[in-house]
Amino acid sequence: MPKSRVRKKKVYTAPAELRPKTAESSHQPSPTWVPVLAVFFIVLGIGWLVSYYLSNGTFPVAVWGLWNLGIGFACLIVSLLVLSRWR
Repeated sequence: MPKSRVRKKKVYTAPAELRPKTAESSHQPSPTWVPVLAVFFIVLGIGWLVSYYLSNGTFPVAVWGLWNLGIGFACLIVSLLVLSRWR
């Protein structure tokens, strides 16, 4: 049985107005303060929680009570939000 001819398809190229811009121009690296700020909030949050637990609730602010846990975890969540912007 004879073999059929293989047709070559033309390679599709999108029109110039639909082509994506170069990735280098739109994605600039983050400034150096972004990871520094994230590490600061991580250390602050962990330090706040550790100092609260080791002092049995009398330090950093005894009047706030269990809100000290909320502040420590809020610092950790802020660090995650800052790290989500890091490139």
